[in-house]
Amino acid sequence: MSELHFQPARRVVIVGGGTAGWMTAAALSTLLGPLHEIHLVESDEIGTIGVGEATIPHIRVFNQALGINEDEFIRATQGSFKLGIEFVNWGQLGDRYIHGFGTIGHDYHGTPFHHWWLRRQAEGRGGDLAAVSINTAAPMQARFMRPRADMAGSPLADIAYAFHFDASLYARFLRGFAEQRGVRRHEGRITRVHQRPGDGFITGVTLASGQQIDGDFFIDCSGIRALLMEQTLMVGYEDWRHWLPCDRAIAVPCASVEPLLPITRSTAHSAGWQWRIPLQHRIGNGHVFCSRFMSEDEAQSILLNHLDGEPLAEPRTIRYVTGRRLRFWDRNCVAVGLSSGFLEPLESTSIHLIQTAITRIIQFFPHAGFDSADIAEYNRQTRYEYERIRDFLILHYHATDRTDSPFWNHCRTMEVPESLRHRMALFLSNGRVVREGNELFAEASWFQVMYGQRMRPRAYHPLAAQRPLAEVQAFVDGVEQVIGRCVQVMPSHAEFIAQHCAAPSPKAMA
Repeated sequence: MSELHFQPARRVVIVGGGTAGWMTAAALSTLLGPLHEIHLVESDEIGTIGVGEATIPHIRVFNQALGINEDEFIRATQGSFKLGIEFVNWGQLGDRYIHGFGTIGHDYHGTPFHHWWLRRQAEGRGGDLAAVSINTAAPMQARFMRPRADMAGSPLADIAYAFHFDASLYARFLRGFAEQRGVRRHEGRITRVHQRPGDGFITGVTLASGQQIDGDFFIDCSGIRALLMEQTLMVGYEDWRHWLPCDRAIAVPCASVEPLLPITRSTAHSAGWQWRIPLQHRIGNGHVFCSRFMSEDEAQSILLNHLDGEPLAEPRTIRYVTGRRLRFWDRNCVAVGLSSGFLEPLESTSIHLIQTAITRIIQFFPHAGFDSADIAEYNRQTRYEYERIRDFLILHYHATDRTDSPFWNHCRTMEVPESLRHRMALFLSNGRVVREGNELFAEASWFQVMYGQRMRPRAYHPLAAQRPLAEVQAFVDGVEQVIGRCVQVMPSHAEFIAQHCAAPSPKAMA
């Protein structure tokens, strides 16, 4: 066997900074041994997109693995907490529902809670789905607290949360972390990528200054332009705009308003949707839209007319093509972040995809020989992850009763992937929600979005029909009452931050 199979790829070169680059650098500098060199190349001339300000709970695992103090991280990034996402105007104009993290109620007689809730609905007993999960009930009153480990069995022990933060401040925070652990940063614009004759493996990059940085293993964090993966290795791209037609986003921050909500908000407009992400020092806003159905001027006007506070900067436009690279790892290069594909931030998955890519890179960290079986498995797992998230995003657009614009008529009637059609059919028949393998979104997530988008199953699990109605009513009512009492003991989101992790003013951080 070749000696290369026993030699690790010791010199790692990360191309691009931002959230993807510095998350990668921070993780590798923590987890790789001292025999590895980690270099990061970024240029101050090239901006980053920086729209990934909302996250999902898995980010806590990443920060904990790095040993990051959560309160320190929140202060450094002007962060706030997030219990879920509120969707407005998606099923019909005037509708609103919350996709909360964590669980809904709890199983009863071995049957998932949502079947008991569906039976109560079918019997005409009413009730708001948001009332049976602490993650959806608390944000309706702008309340938040971390889970109480000393209250096992209580909903207060099961609060699932993530963060809103300023992505540029997070990158700055991780840069300091990574440089303290030996990562070498090189400032400059890359003017040439060097490849090995014969097989095209990347051997190094040259900067505008003339400096050359050589490496064994390259990680492309250069964003949508994908300097290594697409411009150099030309791996190809799978376009998903026939399922996810939005191709533009206009972003602008605005002044904060009260109350400080522990949720992201997504409000559907006539040809897309608007995000609202509350931070300590401002609110992040953006309008994702489809240029086939709306002009940029109209999209910007809609965004500016729906801000809660005064704009704090000029709006900026981001153009993208929803989809993924045909290969995420090619030869001795892996794409991380937007260089690997683009899935709009509807469910805050952008930073999560960076995190899982880093986890896989460590799992399949290569020998200098770069085994094809490892690369193929990395690509298979990443493709599966992208496709499952893709289906979840398509669901939001396709499962709608809106008929008020050509865009929504298109989304409602378009063909969707067979994998999503099958999942929707299972739910519409008997309310069944099946989670495949280790896909990101669990049963509670699919149920909340399907029901919130006005999908109504024809029946529910037969076991939920075998108990007396009075028993079912008492069970569901009891869950609501416990959740309601727990929410009342929680502080407001603003009070919790003031007590634990209030950030200095932006001027003091400059």
